[in-house]
Parts: sequence; structure tokens; C-alpha cells
Amino acid sequence: MSIDAPIVVEVGLGDRTYDILIGSGLLARAGAEIARRLPGTRAAVVTDANVAAAHLAALQASLETGGIQTAVITLPPGEKTKSFARLEEVVDGVLAAKLERGDIVIAFGGGVIGDLAGFAAGIVRRGMNFVQIPTSLLAQVDSSVGGKTGINSPRGKNLVGVFHQPKLVLADTGVLDTLPIREFRAGYAELAKYGLIDRPEIFAWLEKNWVQVFAGGPERAQAIAEACRAKADVVARDEFETGDRALLNLGHTFGHALEAATQYDGSRLVHGEGVAIGMALAYRFSSRLNLASPDDAARVESHLRAVGLPWRIADIPGELPDAEALLAFIAQDKKVSRGALTFILTRGIGQAFIAKDVPASEVLSFLTENHPDQQKMRPR
Repeated sequence: MSIDAPIVVEVGLGDRTYDILIGSGLLARAGAEIARRLPGTRAAVVTDANVAAAHLAALQASLETGGIQTAVITLPPGEKTKSFARLEEVVDGVLAAKLERGDIVIAFGGGVIGDLAGFAAGIVRRGMNFVQIPTSLLAQVDSSVGGKTGINSPRGKNLVGVFHQPKLVLADTGVLDTLPIREFRAGYAELAKYGLIDRPEIFAWLEKNWVQVFAGGPERAQAIAEACRAKADVVARDEFETGDRALLNLGHTFGHALEAATQYDGSRLVHGEGVAIGMALAYRFSSRLNLASPDDAARVESHLRAVGLPWRIADIPGELPDAEALLAFIAQDKKVSRGALTFILTRGIGQAFIAKDVPASEVLSFLTENHPDQQKMRPR
């Protein structure tokens, strides 16, 4: 894709509407795009050490060309960075740079940096301008869009945060070429999710074209744009997740519990891998409840295996807590309402729905059945 012809996806939120630009070479024009929308501002760039080593010099040169003075806050990579301690570090860095309310916090990294920097932007001076420049596939197709920000608690994932929409999202597909294959696969899980929620044609397209998406080129940009359109449509209808935006959490209830159970140890499980296992579990659980055909669950599992993603709890290395402990993590999920368990379940490929009042006894039985102690005794 030419640098001069990015795909533009609009997130329609009235006077807070913003654009997502998708294409190769966007890092070089970041300064111009930001300065055009937010003239005369300064910025704090929040990034991690890995992204900084690969791409920070290019971004700083672009921002300088756009006349944007910057301070840089560099953090360790990994899910454990989404913590109170790192939030305090970012907030202090923004204040130390003497940035004003009308200035910008730029998230330059994957989902962890986007969530953390966005949360800081939402609370410093009661809300600063925010720009997302996502550098991972997961962030480009999911976490950079829609204004969800936050950090983790030892009691669960993403339990502390705010809704704070960006002013602009710049998704440079070229930077994905430097992404480790494991991280690219993890992001692909969120990409597949959109087809499994309510766009079965996207899932069918991915089944045929996933190799080209991994290889880069027009299929990659097309897939990212379709995911962004799908999410933008949902966010425009339900910005604060009071209704069907919760469908975007397909796989996340199980996945977040597994991440918490591994203490957010990225060497064992990264977010997208948790989502992949969670989606397979959601489809299998739906089949167990006679809501969907077991053939649908098998199709989802087959595709996840084909792209190299984990699809069962037993694929997580190391020991895990028992089924009762996993259920306790699920009970801390943000979608729990007055103690009732809520899951995103499905009636088939692209037919997800919000299931409330799911009996804890059914979930416990299912988790016991699918726990590694049971799964490792079965043929793969």
C-alpha cells in the first residue's frame, strides 16, 4: 500500500468523531497528521523498550518535522507494566514535562502501552488529548480503537480504568514486519474474533487468506481495516459498553481468568493467546449447553491450530490452579453483575450473544472437564 493512500475508517461519536488511518509508511507522516488535527501542541510519547529500540527515532523525527516538541517515557515491555506503579510513573512523567491539558499523550506500542497511556491521558489534568500509534497487530485491530483504557489488579485484568477516546489512531502496517511471530499470532486471535462475533464472511475469508495476512501486503491492510470497521460500528452504537459492545469480549471472560491464573506472565501466556483459548472454550461451552453445533467449535479450533495459536487450557505451559480457582477469577470479571455470571456465547459462527445468569455450577463442571489434568490425557 502506498504511503499516500491509507485506508481511513471513521469512528462516529458526534463531536468526538475520529479517524483511524491504516497503511504502510504512516509513521513517517505521524507529525503532519497530528499537527493538522491538534496544532500548536506538545506531546509525551509513552512507549516500551522494545518499540523504542526499533521505531522511536523514526517517530521522533516525524514529530519534529511536524513541529511537535516531545518528552519520552520508556517503560519495560510486558503485561506486568499495566500496574499502579507504572501508571504513577507515566503520570509523573507527563507532569514533569509540564504538559498542559490541551497537549497530547501519545501511546506508541502495543495494547499494554495503549491501555496504560490512555488511562494516564484520561486522568492527568482531568483529561488530556490522546493519540494512539499502535505497533502490534492486536493493538491495531482492537485495543487502540474505542477508548477503553486501564490497568490490571492482582484480583483481575483491566479492573481499573476509564473510557477515554483518542483524537486519532495511526496504524502503520509496515511496523508489524518487526513483530515477533508469536506476537503477530496473538494479535490475529483478535482479528478472527470479529468474524466469530457477527461477521461470518470475515471468518470464512480469513480461513482462505490467513497466510497472505501473515505475509503482509494488501490482504493484511484489508483485514485490519475490516476489523476496525467492525469495532467502530459497535463503539458508535454503544460507547460505554452498556449493551452489545460487550460482544467484543468474546473469549475474554475465559481468557482473562487464564491470564490472571498465570499472574500475567507473558512467557507463559500473552493476551491474544488467552483470547484464542477463550474463544475456543466459549464455542465448546456453547456446544455443551446445546446452543451451537460441535462442528462450529471444531471449525474454530481447527483454524486456531492452523495459524499456530493455542486452543485449549492444556496448551499453557506450567501448572495452573484448579477449576475452582479459575472460576474464582471469572467471578471477578467486569461483566459480572450483582454476582451473576455473564458470558459471550454463540449459536454458531458469527452468531454471538450475551448470556446472563449462567449457572456457576455449569461453568465449574465445564472447567473441570477442560482442565489440563483432563486434557493432557486426551489425544491432540
